[in-house]
Amino acid sequence: MPGAIYAEGLVKTFGDVRALDGVDLDVPEGTVLGLLGPNGAGKTTTVRVLTTLLQPDSGSAVVAGIDVLKHPNEVRRSIGLSGQFAAVDEYLTGRENLQMVGQLYQMSARDAKARAGQLLERFNLADAADRPAKTYSGGMRRRLDLAAALVVSPPVMFMDEPTTGLDPRNRQQLWEVIQELVGGGTTLLLTTQYLEEADHLADDICVVDHGKVIARGTSDQLKARTGGERVEVVVHEPDQITPAREVLAGYGKGEVAVAEHTRKLTVPVTGGAKLLAEVIRDLDTRGVEIDDIGLRRPTLDDVFISLTGHAAEAAEGNGDAGREDAAGPSARKEGAK
Repeated sequence: MPGAIYAEGLVKTFGDVRALDGVDLDVPEGTVLGLLGPNGAGKTTTVRVLTTLLQPDSGSAVVAGIDVLKHPNEVRRSIGLSGQFAAVDEYLTGRENLQMVGQLYQMSARDAKARAGQLLERFNLADAADRPAKTYSGGMRRRLDLAAALVVSPPVMFMDEPTTGLDPRNRQQLWEVIQELVGGGTTLLLTTQYLEEADHLADDICVVDHGKVIARGTSDQLKARTGGERVEVVVHEPDQITPAREVLAGYGKGEVAVAEHTRKLTVPVTGGAKLLAEVIRDLDTRGVEIDDIGLRRPTLDDVFISLTGHAAEAAEGNGDAGREDAAGPSARKEGAK
């Protein structure tokens, strides 16, 4: 039986660009799927299709048990969406923005006011509740937009890079909110460029590239595919990089990666702590002074680089991503009818 979010064979082109090339997804109810991929991979386009903001050229999708193509208005009543950019009315206060969203979803004025107050407290916006949103900082607008997506506690949530622009404290707070939602049965599809975020929140992870799902699994499963452990060494002086590289090359099971600006060298190895002791001894013999050394498992960043050829980047680049949130408030209003 399909999950709370299900897609099969989604295809979408923009001129000569094939943004989606047969995307398949299946997200069980009450879980978090992290959607990762480099710029232009198709993450935001996938979200826009699943939230009825974009019509695919082919394929099918079901969200909360409702066919996305046949019954888009019903889908909108069952989802919450927070896009890449805050979609709030800057001339309304924070409180008025949230009350407006509640009443668009046919909440009574009293209930909408009460819910707005709860969310303003939850997102640390109570002190600014009665100021126009145009006076908010970027991070405050982001939090207000996220609060608006949660006004009606939808069974299915889509968050497209939700913590972009948030400081570490507010990011941690949002993680706690997400965990509470999922603990209460909400299903979440999350796109993010913060790999630590996907590692922390996602039950399952999909890596997309060139409009296709190229890998899927839990964080541990994807890390296991990358394989092995890594020795990381930070040398004290730049002129010690070369001898340190020579030492590590003798132990490594692959190429030694060097970040010269941080004087850090990394190499995949096998052998665990015993091997690490041998590396330390040989570095000392060569007269290499080190500031730090450690043995670690592969990270999601290693997985990402292994699968896509480069590190995660800061923003989606499909060319249409910047326009998605122009439809955000309309989507909420249509869903509330």
